Amino acid sequence: MSQTITIDPVTRIEGHATITIRLDDAGEVADARFHVTEFRGFEQFCIGRSIWEMPGLTARICGICPVSHSIAAARAGDAILGVRIPPAAALLRRLANHASLIQSHALSFFHLSAADLLLGMESDPARRNLVGLLESRPDVARNGIRLRQIGQRIVTLVAGQSVHPSWTAPGGVRVPLAPARRDEIAALLPDGFAIVRAGLALLDEIYQRHAAEIGACGDFPSLFAGLVAADGGLEYYDGLFRFTDSHGVIVEEIPPEHYDLVVGERAESWSYMQFPYFLARADSEDRGMYRVGPLARLNICDSAGTPEADRELLAFRAQRSGEWGAVTGSFHYHHARLIEILHALERIREILDNPDLLDHHVRSEAGVNRPTGVGVCEAPRGILFHDYEVDDNGIIQRLNLLIATGQNNLAMNRTIRQLAGAFIKGGQFSEGILNRIEHGIRAYDPCLSCATHAYGRMPLRLQLLAPEGTLLDQLARP
Repeated sequence: MSQTITIDPVTRIEGHATITIRLDDAGEVADARFHVTEFRGFEQFCIGRSIWEMPGLTARICGICPVSHSIAAARAGDAILGVRIPPAAALLRRLANHASLIQSHALSFFHLSAADLLLGMESDPARRNLVGLLESRPDVARNGIRLRQIGQRIVTLVAGQSVHPSWTAPGGVRVPLAPARRDEIAALLPDGFAIVRAGLALLDEIYQRHAAEIGACGDFPSLFAGLVAADGGLEYYDGLFRFTDSHGVIVEEIPPEHYDLVVGERAESWSYMQFPYFLARADSEDRGMYRVGPLARLNICDSAGTPEADRELLAFRAQRSGEWGAVTGSFHYHHARLIEILHALERIREILDNPDLLDHHVRSEAGVNRPTGVGVCEAPRGILFHDYEVDDNGIIQRLNLLIATGQNNLAMNRTIRQLAGAFIKGGQFSEGILNRIEHGIRAYDPCLSCATHAYGRMPLRLQLLAPEGTLLDQLARP
């Protein structure tokens, strides 16, 4: 008989996790849970601050995607001011967001996952990291470092600094782009294209090496959600909030500022991270589970809208699973990230050719005209919402931050259950099993790993529990 195990997540914050696995009487997996301590104090201590401070404050939420938080905060401010920002400001925000996605995806694929994908899940754990990758596949490791450097450099050229830039503002951005900086960005692009094309060329090797386990890594039907352009194309800054099912059918499409009409949030006693769900399917077997991020974005869009990314999108969609019209395996997040990097480089090249980009009018000035505002953009890990309520002076009275990692929480838990069930038999498991389960989490590139994964290892504790709750075995990774 199964038993519910409750672990109080007191001490762990971003970068720490615990997995518990319950066995049935036959020693097979009955349940598995991913416990995360992600205390989002920003929703409390930002109360009482002004909307003009929010882009700079919320950029501190994450060290990997501060640009996305800053843009979502500024967009919420735009809505409260009731202004349309200048075309140059919109282009600059898009440019910085694409560059942020490049550096974040490069970190995820080349630094955090390539060691698993190219050296093997069962390879020596002492070498299964970036250092080991530098020794065995130096070209891949160096390409990853260079690609991340390109993304960071573009963010710096646009926003003044690569980490926690206080550059966006309600109404636009603070500084226009100088022509010399535009030219430097253009000069970085050929290296970026060459590296991501080389990364895509690794996929045949990766899929052959992991063919036996791809189907156990989060391969199940679910909803997918994210932004799409008005024409259904891949979109990261504006557009509509779309949900599709595993058949590829659109089940909801609304203006993103009305997200709370279709998304609910529930809490569980065993994790600080909430469990957002699709309201219309809250009572279904999967409890309204949906996925966001690269896999979801490539499933929900009608096209990428750029030549090279559209060609790669066709290859990506050839991996549709069985009866499903969507790519349902979370292993394919890796492939999707590379396509998104390619798409971002193509979009940056288009933006650099736009004559409005260098316009000096980059900010619309206004006072508070509305009591509420919702800011949305696609962060590297998925769609991001900043929902603010202010008083007449623009002082925050209430805010809700709906981040991508939380929206993937139900799917991440189901992924570790699927992996544990596939690889733990008769109550036996090994370090290699631990790594496979960790990789299943890493495929989503959750925020909790951002601060601690720079060298390819995430603090993780895995416990194996008998039906009555007795601890049978455990592995801990500091």
